[in-house]
Amino acid sequence: MNLLHAIILGIIQGLTEFIPVSSSGHLILAEKWMGLEQTMTPEQITAFVAVIQLGTLAAVIVYFIGDIVSITVGFLQGNRLWLQGIRDPSPRKAARLGWLIIIGTLPIGTVGLLAKKLIEGNLTKNLTVIGVSMIAWAVLLFLAEQFGKRRNEIEHIGVREALVIGVAQVFSLIPGSSRSGTTITGALFTGMSREAAARFSFLLSIPAIGASGLLEFKEALHLLSGVSMVNLAVSTAVSAVVGYASIAFLISYLRRHSTYAFIIYRLIVGAIVLGVAFYRV
Repeated sequence: MNLLHAIILGIIQGLTEFIPVSSSGHLILAEKWMGLEQTMTPEQITAFVAVIQLGTLAAVIVYFIGDIVSITVGFLQGNRLWLQGIRDPSPRKAARLGWLIIIGTLPIGTVGLLAKKLIEGNLTKNLTVIGVSMIAWAVLLFLAEQFGKRRNEIEHIGVREALVIGVAQVFSLIPGSSRSGTTITGALFTGMSREAAARFSFLLSIPAIGASGLLEFKEALHLLSGVSMVNLAVSTAVSAVVGYASIAFLISYLRRHSTYAFIIYRLIVGAIVLGVAFYRV
């Protein structure tokens, strides 16, 4: 892998981690297009991507730092006061959102640990799975656009909505599905507005990306012992900068537009991926 390859992977990771078009699908296509399989083992490629995901984690933390501080402080204060029998409404909203994020993270945390070997196996490189997932979630996102009421903001959601979105996030473990795509779809089905769906999706991504990235970080560095650390650092930094820009873009975009452009894109790319998969067979 040279520096140009590292920059390209960083750009793709930053763009597609938060735009609902599937980061894993695009990264695998890029890896094959650049011929990385000829110079790196599949385990090394997976480890490289796991590390540069920390760049997108940094992006979402920086973008939502105000929300994160507010939620964390309110969560600690609210629960402390509740344990003391004091019903102070001021930190209650932030404490409630903190619990909803925890509840929404439980499904992917549980399934991710139980199915770790399956998730990291050959399934991640299967073009047929990627193509089918991209198309299937394009259809589901279209249905969510059609039938979702889009009336509720984040403060209106409850445990049921958090669980629905959390279960939807589990399907992002299937390559081609997209973490943001599955969670935004789930949020729209619960009646959330597009912008609120995106914001909750991004907040929910923090513990999921953080846990998976940090758990694999030590092992990833061991696997990448023969890979340039400069390329790794540059790719991670690029993914952070591009990731921050893509978050800002999507939130602004969904204030005024639907997700139909992403649906069409997913259908086209999914069809191309399936075509490549059948051609290779």
